[in-house]
Amino acid sequence: MIDTLKKVFGFEAFRPDQEAVIENILEKRDVFAVMPTGGGKSLCYQLPARIMEGAVIVISPLISLMKDQVDAACENGIPAAFVNSSLSAAEASAVYRRLREGSLELLYIAPERFAMQGFRDMLGTVRVSLFAVDEAHCISEWGHDFRPDYLSLSGITETFPGIPVAAFTATATKKVQEDIISRLGLRSPFTVRASFNRPNLFYRVKPKKGLERQLLEFLESHAGEPGIIYRTTRDSVTALARTLTDNGIRALPYHAGLTQEERKRNQEAFNRDEAAVIVATIAFGMGIDKSNVRFVIHADLPRNIEGYYQETGRAGRDGEPAECILFFGRGDIPRRRHFIERIPDETERAVAAEKLCQMVKYASHNVCRRRHLLGYFGEDYGAENCNACDICTGIVDMVDITVDAQIFMSAVSRTGQRFGIRHIIDIVTGADTRRIRGLRHNEIRTYGAGRHRDRMHWQFIVDELLAQEAVYREGDRYPVLKLTEKGRGILFGKEKISALKRQDPGRKQRAGAGDGFEPYDEALFRKLRALRKKLADEHQVPPYIIFSDRSLHEMCRRYPASLPDMARISGVGDAKLKRYGEEFIRQIKTYLDETPGISVPAGEPSPPPETRKGRRPAGETIEKTYELFGRGHSPGEIAAMRNLSVSTITAHLEQLILNGRDIDMDRLVSAEKRDAIGRMFLTLQSWQLNPVIEHFSGAVSYEEARFVRATLRRGSG
Repeated sequence: MIDTLKKVFGFEAFRPDQEAVIENILEKRDVFAVMPTGGGKSLCYQLPARIMEGAVIVISPLISLMKDQVDAACENGIPAAFVNSSLSAAEASAVYRRLREGSLELLYIAPERFAMQGFRDMLGTVRVSLFAVDEAHCISEWGHDFRPDYLSLSGITETFPGIPVAAFTATATKKVQEDIISRLGLRSPFTVRASFNRPNLFYRVKPKKGLERQLLEFLESHAGEPGIIYRTTRDSVTALARTLTDNGIRALPYHAGLTQEERKRNQEAFNRDEAAVIVATIAFGMGIDKSNVRFVIHADLPRNIEGYYQETGRAGRDGEPAECILFFGRGDIPRRRHFIERIPDETERAVAAEKLCQMVKYASHNVCRRRHLLGYFGEDYGAENCNACDICTGIVDMVDITVDAQIFMSAVSRTGQRFGIRHIIDIVTGADTRRIRGLRHNEIRTYGAGRHRDRMHWQFIVDELLAQEAVYREGDRYPVLKLTEKGRGILFGKEKISALKRQDPGRKQRAGAGDGFEPYDEALFRKLRALRKKLADEHQVPPYIIFSDRSLHEMCRRYPASLPDMARISGVGDAKLKRYGEEFIRQIKTYLDETPGISVPAGEPSPPPETRKGRRPAGETIEKTYELFGRGHSPGEIAAMRNLSVSTITAHLEQLILNGRDIDMDRLVSAEKRDAIGRMFLTLQSWQLNPVIEHFSGAVSYEEARFVRATLRRGSG
């Protein structure tokens, strides 16, 4: 696994949860994994495709996603193809022929293809190692993006009983998770709910005041960076794209009203960095694998938090800093409610209304954006300050709002708790409206009592009263404000209420600032980005498939001067090193020659020149682990010393045991525990780890089971 990870994908270590998922897939166990966008889901089935006998069949919802992932796999040297409606009959037949010949390791299909009996019959005649269901939430009617086509996957385990199934999604509540597992018929799956936290994303909510001007100012400060702007309607998408283009920004529209050819053309232009910005409805995005999106802007209020999280997740998939901005105006709420009221099913309408309320709370409450998002998915974010949202990086004062809260709630009470937010704000600010005069609300005691403050302040007051449950909204169509028991206590002077008032920090806070993301040579980055674009055009693939921004940023910190140096850059596998390494090294050398005075950091000593492809021998890094273990260091200490994960060091030690090297097992697993674990493996007559770990109810670790298994395998070899 580790060897394939480095040679094929160019990575030294797995991301969180990847190794456990892949280990279970290789042991032919069903898997259900909730992993955030950018968490490396595709590697969880692409790496096994390189190792397992037979083809991995990936079921994916959109054509564009298939093409991008096939391009990326092929660039990494993995034989891959897709079959969908974009292919001619002859092209599809050629793919099937490769599948039957056993020359394909990855095949991407749409769920509609799987629904065809003839296709399923054909799969029964070839060797399939795994079914990977991407965007698995589409099978659940409780999810935010249910697709009836996915129901054809129900019972996949009955149709192909001997083949493991792995289901992946970036967004699933516990209820949706249970529904997915049930509908797919997963058999006691290994389940992963990875953290929803994306530390490289900076979350920000801005009041919507002159939206076009706000967008132009932001884009001016992010010139050349690729990004997505989401809007609610097709007309607003078209108008904004035109406005941005008129102001010199390379922007293209994307919505369901365009022809399929127009959508494809605009999407490919964005993928290939020929357009900096795509302005889109939510029809755009699920099929985008573009890793270098540096910002996602919601210019209108999203429908729900699941969709918002998934859409913002399209930023920073390469792990580099990216920004997620929501422009929020109260005027967006009625428009969203209008769409909800058109839903015919009463239960579905109520669910949509509740999800909208959750979205409004996120946008309007002064609490850490990250904590709010993670809490929605049932994850507790323990840190006091995330350092990567507008709330946590702004200047915040605790202010007493008791008097203003009493003014507002008095108006609510004196009007019989029968009116909504806007009307109550009209009363306290002394607005002279026909409705106020007609209801004689200009005669109540609190009329005009808050005219010394603007409407934005009173909106802040009501947002805090709602957040702290001093008032609540009742009714779906025309919600009115009601006082709670706590609110009555504040109104009658029995309690006080305070709020966090956020101020403008007076400086631009960029994504990733202060969070361990290192600066890089931006001038060199521009040159390498231009080279990447040139090569991408020649190879007819999107630029990020050549190298991600993360790989380029690392080159712009380390200035690799040889193939061995380049091989140490994250994301540079054997195939890409051979195909592109020399050209990028030449560009870096030219830049250094033209720019004297740059301090090039000292790297690791170069390996012997006779090393294959200039790369260190595959076992060299394992030998370093062996040397340190022999000196008495524990796996945890070795991981810290080498800046590697404990799971990587565990894999090294496991391989050393299998190779018959002198490893003191007493330092890894006690003799008594080794005997017990060994007996369980023999009883089960299987090398699967999870049944052993589950049998000991937490008394045996994953690492201990691996070490004992390696000892037994070596003995039986």
